[in-house]
Amino acid sequence: MKKQKINQKTFNLSPPSMLALGFLSFIVAGTLLLKLPISNNGHLSWMDAFFTATSAVTITGLSVINIGQSLTHVGQIILLFLIQCGGLGFMTFAILAALSLAPQLGLKQQLMAQDSMGQTSLSKVTFIAQAVFIYTLIFELMGTCILTFAWMNQFGFFHALYYAFFYSISAFNNAGFSLFPNNLMNFQTHYIACLTISFLYILGGLGFLVIMDIKERKRWKKLSPNSKIVIISIAILNTSAFLIIWLLEVNNPLTLYSMSFSEQALNAWFQATVPRSSGFNTIDIASMNNSSTLLTMFLMFIGGGSLSTAGGIKVGTFVILVFSVIAFLKRHDEVRIFNHSISYENTFKALAVVVITLILIFIGFFSILILEPHKNFLDLFFEIVSAACTVGLSRGITPQLNNSSLFVLSLLMYAGRLGPLTLAYLIATPKKSRLKHPSADIQIG
Repeated sequence: MKKQKINQKTFNLSPPSMLALGFLSFIVAGTLLLKLPISNNGHLSWMDAFFTATSAVTITGLSVINIGQSLTHVGQIILLFLIQCGGLGFMTFAILAALSLAPQLGLKQQLMAQDSMGQTSLSKVTFIAQAVFIYTLIFELMGTCILTFAWMNQFGFFHALYYAFFYSISAFNNAGFSLFPNNLMNFQTHYIACLTISFLYILGGLGFLVIMDIKERKRWKKLSPNSKIVIISIAILNTSAFLIIWLLEVNNPLTLYSMSFSEQALNAWFQATVPRSSGFNTIDIASMNNSSTLLTMFLMFIGGGSLSTAGGIKVGTFVILVFSVIAFLKRHDEVRIFNHSISYENTFKALAVVVITLILIFIGFFSILILEPHKNFLDLFFEIVSAACTVGLSRGITPQLNNSSLFVLSLLMYAGRLGPLTLAYLIATPKKSRLKHPSADIQIG
């Protein structure tokens, strides 16, 4: 009887709780696997293993070790597995595992998957889980083939194949882990490699629902409002950031100044699109101008599309807030995008996501300023935003931080991957009250 009660309590966990425990279990397992003698060179501390596993599962990419030197090939494969688990999401793997055991998911399992994927239709959950898995394999295979061909003359076939396999998974999942000590700075002039990797992380950051919508409907007019918003917004953000970063860095001798015109364009494009959530870099982030650094942090905060491998508050959230402000200023009675109205519930959700993310960033930044009083203010702020938005870009100070600071960053990466709304539901499950309270007139502004 007692055992039955325990089982009932376990299976009555809310979907956010299951999601949180799922990611936590991958982090713990990853930490133990990376600490195995066959996974590292013998100099990997427990904190290094924990931080690396957390960064991989949350597909962030911040690292305190040189992945290519500190981890053996076995350790690197384990790292890729953790990245893939984090990218596809614990719930997607759970659904695919359940599908192999039963022809249909139970109602509770569907509700759990529905909550984790942000879907309103239960019938779509299974289809989406399968599509996510298939599309991921297809795009990663394409990336592996192109990068193998691009690097074959430089590294030889087998080394090129291994590097291509690693970087395709790391790029599509927006993880940003690199096997080279200076990330991708050695490939500043390698057009095929840079464009292929940027193509992979942009695709991963669009979101699987958008990719599926494009495949099914094929014509712009038939695309859903969500797909149109994500595609247009990312196109505008990427193009604007590309031009601005190029203009800001063109005279910087430490970044773009010494490059040819086409190389400047390539590297400006790479650094403008990377903040979607990928932690790769072809130029030294710490050498960028302060204005470019601030723009990069803003782009990291926005992130990519929903149900994607990108982090941040998500493009849809940002667009809803912008249009809500415009609607208020124009005194419209509703928020309209592409001749569709946005519900008040979605507007409140968007506001909640932004506020919770800002609170997380503030708490993390305040904590790390206390723990690292002698570190540069901007370096620490950049690191915190990168961790909370699961981007992985760094100004090079991550290995210099003490264990307490690394633990703070780990918590931020974990919270950022779960998502602010999931975290809020974990802290306070919403309850509907039958009581109605009188309205209060509170002054704003």
